[in-house]
Amino acid sequence: MTKFWYLLCIITVTEIFNWADCKKELVITPPLPVLPLPKSSQLKWQERELIMFLHFGVNTFTDSEWGTGHENPAIFNPTGLNASQWVDVAVEVGISLMILTAKHHDGFCLWPSKYTDHSVVSSPWRNGHGDVVGDLVTAAKARGVDVGLYLSPWDRHDRRYGKEKQYNEYYLAQLQELLHNNYGSVREIWFDGAKGSNAPNMSYDFGDWFALVRELQTSINIFSDAGPDVRWVGNEKGFAGKTCWSSINRTSLSIGNASIVNYLNKGDPKGVDWLPAECDVSIRPGWFWHKSEKPKKLSKLLEIYYNSVGRNCVLLFNVPPNSTGLISESDVQRLREFRSAIDTIFSTNLAENGDLKASSRRGGKDSDFGPENVLDDDHLWSYWAPVEEDGENWIEITAAADAGLRFNVVRIQEAIGLGQRIKRHEIYADGKLVGKGTTVGHKRLHRLGGVVHATSVKVRVVESRGAPLLSSFGLHFDPFWHPHGHSPYNGK
Repeated sequence: MTKFWYLLCIITVTEIFNWADCKKELVITPPLPVLPLPKSSQLKWQERELIMFLHFGVNTFTDSEWGTGHENPAIFNPTGLNASQWVDVAVEVGISLMILTAKHHDGFCLWPSKYTDHSVVSSPWRNGHGDVVGDLVTAAKARGVDVGLYLSPWDRHDRRYGKEKQYNEYYLAQLQELLHNNYGSVREIWFDGAKGSNAPNMSYDFGDWFALVRELQTSINIFSDAGPDVRWVGNEKGFAGKTCWSSINRTSLSIGNASIVNYLNKGDPKGVDWLPAECDVSIRPGWFWHKSEKPKKLSKLLEIYYNSVGRNCVLLFNVPPNSTGLISESDVQRLREFRSAIDTIFSTNLAENGDLKASSRRGGKDSDFGPENVLDDDHLWSYWAPVEEDGENWIEITAAADAGLRFNVVRIQEAIGLGQRIKRHEIYADGKLVGKGTTVGHKRLHRLGGVVHATSVKVRVVESRGAPLLSSFGLHFDPFWHPHGHSPYNGK
């Protein structure tokens, strides 16, 4: 009998614990991702937002954009070259990645390659013992800046060009020089399909090139028209499409194919590959330095920023060193003006002290997915998530009592670590439509038609792939924006 009561007690206690465990609420998990997803290297690249291109070489001394390949290396003599100055400028304006033209179409190499003498070794600069790539790597490392390289596939100098096996072997050998040990970690490698109409007909072994890059640099991003990590935006104006998906189908892409530029510009909501766009544009009219040219106006640079970074892309600003080997003072000043303007516009979020509410909240009021997350500093993994079954998804900010909101820029960001989702969205001020758009992605910036005065602002997600996940929201005032006409909404 004692044994019976003992077993009964054990069973009773067990059932009580099981009942209590069933009653305990489960912690609400994040929603399932929407494929495709970015790699960690792509996420880091996206967060840079602004990176720098350095076009430098024999063209700098010949007032040319495309060299002939017949230039005498003796013309390359940047007597005042100081890569630390380049890096200091980059750091001052908030740039963390610098990409150098290690070799442009003329075939002249900015490092002492053992596979050709058409390089710095045949120039008078530092008596043939200079290494521009090495100088940049050393200077960048000292300031914590990452380095990328461009190695032109088209080579107008080397006699192996046009002989497919020989030239592909030559190109692979130079890739190995640049990416294996000599220069440490390289974060981006640039490939393109640029080629003159009279160039010899030959095929590049991009598959072999990409495989070697991956072998030598495990955390690198490979850029080209077809990725595989970063795609060209399809133009050199620095403008992405008003609709710009990070997803695309790589099987529809090929390097040097002019017929796909619109596809590159917009991406594809049905794409199975995460391949975000990079917008390359020069701060000057040309890509190489020319004495007769001046940097673009601040208003133009800001327009480029809104149409690149503000459309889910990374902006690659080309800032060409001059024939002395320095970034020209006029370019430095314009970059400083640009950085100051960006800080003026975006350093203050006019929404941060307002009251937030949303259409719904995944997991209820005590979950980790509330609208307050759009005002914190984590723009990737902290986000507002609505209930997935809801058809109406919106988030609204209301100004504090006796205060109003005065702004002309609206910033919206998605938690792209779980995929790009938003297809269409609208912005309302006090119930009236003031802006609308399609994709959001990492960042969408709306410059409105004028200054808006309101007490509440609502972002309504009209259509999305799965539940929308908003990671950040901001209202900003841009004093440099002076559109023609009047605001679409001003006051109640």
